[in-house]
Amino acid sequence: MTVTLDDICAARDRLDDRSVVRRTPVDSNRSLAERAGARVILKMEHLQRTGSFKTRGAYNKLSQVSPGAVERVVAASAGNHAQGVALAATEVGLPSTIVMPRNAPQAKVDATRGYGADVELVGDDFQGAMRHAKTLAAREDVLFVHAYDDPDIVAGQGTLGLEIAEQVPQANTVIVPIGGGGLAGGVGTALAGRAPDVRVVGVQAAGAAVVPQSLAKGTPVPIDHPDTIADGIATGNISELTLRLIEKHVDTVVTVTDGEIATAILLLLERAKQLVEGAGAAPVAALLSDDLDVTGETVVPLLCGGNIDPARLQEVLDHAMTDRLQLLRLRVRIDDQPGKMADLSQRIAEQGVNIREVRHERAVDGLDVGEAYLVFEVITSGRGQAQNAVGAIEDGGYEVERVN
Repeated sequence: MTVTLDDICAARDRLDDRSVVRRTPVDSNRSLAERAGARVILKMEHLQRTGSFKTRGAYNKLSQVSPGAVERVVAASAGNHAQGVALAATEVGLPSTIVMPRNAPQAKVDATRGYGADVELVGDDFQGAMRHAKTLAAREDVLFVHAYDDPDIVAGQGTLGLEIAEQVPQANTVIVPIGGGGLAGGVGTALAGRAPDVRVVGVQAAGAAVVPQSLAKGTPVPIDHPDTIADGIATGNISELTLRLIEKHVDTVVTVTDGEIATAILLLLERAKQLVEGAGAAPVAALLSDDLDVTGETVVPLLCGGNIDPARLQEVLDHAMTDRLQLLRLRVRIDDQPGKMADLSQRIAEQGVNIREVRHERAVDGLDVGEAYLVFEVITSGRGQAQNAVGAIEDGGYEVERVN
């Protein structure tokens, strides 16, 4: 069982119905180019219908189902495959049931239902949802659509590689996120056939990185509890099919931390005006990491998805802003007397810093009677203004420390 360039070309012929799958644009970005020392051209797959590449594989699979051959489609997904299968099933006239983990982002659950699927929330992670989905798919008249362990799915994802080869013929490196490996395997196969000199770099979140060990052992090595903000690539496993394609067509695999992914999300929002999820930002995190040298090259990071939950987005933004000292929590030790809050608030405000929240803490170990802490949550323009605010507080004779 494998996937060939001919399979991917046949998949693209099936995807020519542009009402289901779009040819997504590419766009160069000067800010990322300056940071990476390379020409950076973003492949904007997050602008795909359903917000991710998953519709490609799902539609390629389901468009080949003969009328009357099955009564229902079943799939398991953390979110993006769910939406792709739901839309594809609706387009070909099949009912679908999607099993998602109980902690799946609500935005992805709602979108999956919006595309016509029945959604069941089962399990604490993707693997738990997968086990339940397979029990539902045990009936003969049900078609199980795997997220990555299926040549038709991989071939559909590989159509992205054909687009990149056509849209960016001067590309030297393409950076592809890896969850279950279907996208990397498909894109790698397509580029090997159409642009064999292009280096393909796979990127995984450090908390869900199954590929390095799987490559080392020559067999898929699962992780029981993947832990990353990039839920779209937190499968915790790859398949024999995708491992062999990665071995053959992916030149390098790097890992990035959640902190690096969060920074990439914010950078893309600020500098490229593009909102992507963690999996979509992972290639940019790899681009800017110390593990990848692309100096002087033309590089294509694949922004594979944009379905980020608002609560997760707030968490990511808080983390990234904290790292930049744009969001600070300052704990100031005071004599608990009238006027202290006003004095401190004025000192902070004089530096142009906005106070978002302030609270008293009195019942804390280490405080003497008559002392308290004031904890300020403040928004700054960056490191310089943050340092000025801390200096202004210390100049007033106060003891101050960062608590985030």
